Amino acid sequence: MLSTRLGRTGLKVSRIALGCMSYGTAAAGMHQWTLDEDAAAPLFRQAVELGVTFWDTANVYQGGTSEEFVGRAITRFARRSEIVLATKVSGPTADGPAGLSRKAILAQVDASLRRLGTDHIDVYYVHRFDPGTPVEETMQTLDGLVRAGKVLYLGASSMWAWQFAKLQHAAALNGWTTFSAMQDQYNVLKREEERDMIPMCLDQGVGLTPYSPLAKGRAARPWGERTARSSSDQVAVAFDRDVDRPVVAAVERVAAARGVPMAQVALAWVLSKPVVACPIVGATKPHHLADAVAALDLELTAEELTALEEHYQPQDNYWW
Repeated sequence: MLSTRLGRTGLKVSRIALGCMSYGTAAAGMHQWTLDEDAAAPLFRQAVELGVTFWDTANVYQGGTSEEFVGRAITRFARRSEIVLATKVSGPTADGPAGLSRKAILAQVDASLRRLGTDHIDVYYVHRFDPGTPVEETMQTLDGLVRAGKVLYLGASSMWAWQFAKLQHAAALNGWTTFSAMQDQYNVLKREEERDMIPMCLDQGVGLTPYSPLAKGRAARPWGERTARSSSDQVAVAFDRDVDRPVVAAVERVAAARGVPMAQVALAWVLSKPVVACPIVGATKPHHLADAVAALDLELTAEELTALEEHYQPQDNYWW
């Protein structure tokens, strides 16, 4: 497994991250397709064996049960020091209010630490921007968590570039900890972040840890094929745009010519971008992680990159 630095920090992360939204008690959250703890255990073990040691979850995933599964899996399959553990704050849970107020953050971080069974979080993301809280309050509170040792590095996820800039500026102006990671949606079908967010991250040395690198699986299988998740997940259904059909066809052609699965080509495209530290892969079957790791050895040619990109159609950032 290759590793890289997260942005300009000294933190080393595996080039593939394990997305843990796929794991949790189905009845406890909004997704009915998640794996229970027994079904998820082999995938946690496989991740350790493959060197996929950056694990990403959130306080809101399946009512907090995802964090519980992750915490127990670390104890069972690894040493805490081997895992770069990430979780998120801003969504509502039973442990405290939603948002990024001081009250919300302090309540939610302690609840996450308790569920994860650890005394610190390696990368703590603000899950969404909170327009109802002054950015100074949010960033000062997050800085306090770093100074207290509860959090080591900060990240943000899915917001407009001007909102991210506003948060970063408040921190820099006051000598508080700034964000080192941006977790946004980026894949061969969703490239709107190339307009503003990605150039900003490149300029400020913020590492990209994109989610949905396979476009909810749309870029990993021929057009029209469906899975249980792609047929029921309302977010995934938003990917059914006819204008994307030529892009998926291009992925299929490149994969066929290379003799590799489409998922490897789609991931190789994401990995080819210099701002990307590690794409987050939500594995529910053994071959998902195997394909992701294999994508690290797939270097796309300039001609292949052009073929994958030339049919893209601009769109609104409606997915968040």
